[in-house]
Formats: sequence, C-alpha cells, structure tokens
Amino acid sequence: MKGGVRKRGNTWYYYFDMGIVGGKRIRPEYSATAEGAHTKAEAEAILRRKILEYENAGTVFKPQEITLQDFLSFWMEEYVDLKLEPNTYYNYEATIKNHILPHLGKYKVKSLTPHVLQQFINLKTREGYARQTLSILIGILSKALKHAVYPYKYIKENPMHYVELMKDKSRKPTREDLKIQSKENLRLINGDLNEEHPFYLPFHIGLHCGIRVGEVCGLKWKHINFEEMTLEVEQQLVGIKDVNGKIQWQPRPPKSKAGYRTIPFGNALAEILRRAKKRQLENRLKYGEFYKQDSEHDYVCKKENGEHCTPSTIKYNTRKISEKLNISFNFHSLRHTHATTLIENGAPVKTVQKRLGHSRAAVTEDRYVHLTEKMARDAANIFDSFAQDI
Repeated sequence: MKGGVRKRGNTWYYYFDMGIVGGKRIRPEYSATAEGAHTKAEAEAILRRKILEYENAGTVFKPQEITLQDFLSFWMEEYVDLKLEPNTYYNYEATIKNHILPHLGKYKVKSLTPHVLQQFINLKTREGYARQTLSILIGILSKALKHAVYPYKYIKENPMHYVELMKDKSRKPTREDLKIQSKENLRLINGDLNEEHPFYLPFHIGLHCGIRVGEVCGLKWKHINFEEMTLEVEQQLVGIKDVNGKIQWQPRPPKSKAGYRTIPFGNALAEILRRAKKRQLENRLKYGEFYKQDSEHDYVCKKENGEHCTPSTIKYNTRKISEKLNISFNFHSLRHTHATTLIENGAPVKTVQKRLGHSRAAVTEDRYVHLTEKMARDAANIFDSFAQDI
C-alpha cells in the first residue's frame, strides 16, 4: 500500500491510498502532529501504524465518526487542489482555517444539522462580515458536504440545502468600516511619498482607477494606452505556494468575466505614468547588469532596482503609512474612495460598476450608494428648487 508524509507549515501530515470508490481514488490525509509527531521520523512511524491498522481492520476510522476537520482536510487535497485554481485553494484554505474550523471543526459530519449550520451562518452575519464573505462560507460548506453525500457517502443528505443567508438588518457598512479617505488624508499620504517610493505609483493607480491590489501589480506597460488614455485589466498577480511553502507571484486571469475591462483615466494619472516610465528607463541604465528586469513581464509597478511590486509589498507599505500618519487606511480603501467619489459627483452607477469590475450594477449600488450623503442632499435641493415654482 502506497503512502507518505509531508510537512506544511509547522504541521506534519500522513496519507495513503485506500482504493477507488465510485471511480474516485481515495487518499485521505491526516495531521500526524495532532497525534504527537513533531519530526519526519515520528510522522512516518504513525503512517506505518495506520497502514497496518487499515490492512487489518479495513479502515482507520469509522466513516460515521469522521469530523468536519478531517473531512475538509481530505476534501481540500482530493478535490479542491486537483480541480480548482491554486488561488482558489489558498482562499478556501484561509476561510476554512479562520472561520469554519474554530466553530465547526470538531463536529462529526453526521452531526452537522441544518440547525447547527444555520446558527453558524447567522453568527457570522451578526458579527458584521460582508455578504460576499458569507456567500463564500456557504459555498464552501455546500460544496464540501455535497461530496460528503456522494461519492464519499458519509451522510445521506446535504444539510446545507436548508441554510439561508439572512439579511443583517442592524446596519450597513459605514464610511469608517470601508476606510473611505477624505481629501485631507489623501493629501497627507501623497505628501509622505516621493516619486521614487515603491508605493507612489500603486497609490495613484489605485486612487485614480479603483482597481484591486492584485490587478495593480499585474499591470504591464502594454496595458497602458497613452493615446487613448486607457488602462486594460486582463490579469492579476496571485501568490501561489511552491513545494517548500514559499509564495511565488504569478499572473492569473481576473476574478470573473466582468474583471476584464478597459478603464479611461485622466491627464493627472497620464502624467504620473509617463514620468514613471521614463524613470524606469533611467534606473535600468543606472543599475546596469544589476537591474532586476523580468524577461517575460514588463510590469508597470516596480522598485528602483527593477524588481516588480507584489501585493505583499503594497500591503506592507500601506500598513507602515497607516501607522506613521495615524490614518485608518489600507489599499482596498482606495477602491472604496474611488467608487464613492464618482457616485457622489454624479457618475452613473452602471459606469462605476464597469470600472470596478462588478458583475452586476446592484452589487455596486448596494455597497456604495447608501454612503453618499451628498446625493441625498442634492436630491432634496433639486426637488426644493422645483417646488418653489409651484
């Protein structure tokens, strides 16, 4: 019987083949560290013992006793890792670790009733998580437990069929929640940066175009059209762990079909981009053979030595600026600021939707329109002007 051990982070895991069920090869993976293994040798010893138990008894656990934590570990390796995009795998992994396992991990799969699952989703709703986050939680649990029904046959029915996403009537996110920046804050941030700073260009692209951090990092100079003054979004930079657990940043398609878009920009950003391109050519000459030019990707956002900016670089800089200036600020707040500024100044919601890459205008409207107090006041003033002539 084939099996093996591997280490992810500080945890050792063991796995082995259990044959084929319903046309699918079953190769569950378990935490050896949870059973006391802290070295490769100890993990291998546990593996040998579990293989012996399986060969003698036919299983290493009673199927009806498997916990959600063990099942999700198996499901992630045997379905998500092989079927879905690497970025999806790591997003699922983080969501399961941070949200699902702390509340539901120790439940036996057979004990996950609609009542238990609905209470979990309602708890997350009351904690104020965004509707998108809640939808992701429901999606992961629904898909995983669907496979628990078939082909794995741990349960007879998917309890997530009866779970609903409730509306949180308490409140909608405020400008403070979304960290929407005032003009004063934006001036402070811009004043703290010079054109050589690695965050200067990402800051202005994010503010002027409202694109996501991965999309900013994925921009190449071929995506900038100076004649039309447009920016093309057709990829994002995504961190993918290699076999050693180190993150490698690679270009990947946008999050959805709506993510492919062309965004017009104005003279201010055009001038910033022209100066940046000229400065990069000068830096290339300055550094010579030590310039870290990427032979495959001519990214827009680079450090002085030619090394391209990654989402990690940008998030680090936003954190340092936030601490230094005592401003509640992150990169995504530029996107929120961009959207609300456009809507407050009369841009149609449909136009803002296309710039942001939302799949539906309703998403844009639900997220931002309630924040724009200026629109409500403008509407009152318009009608007041009309009523004076009656």
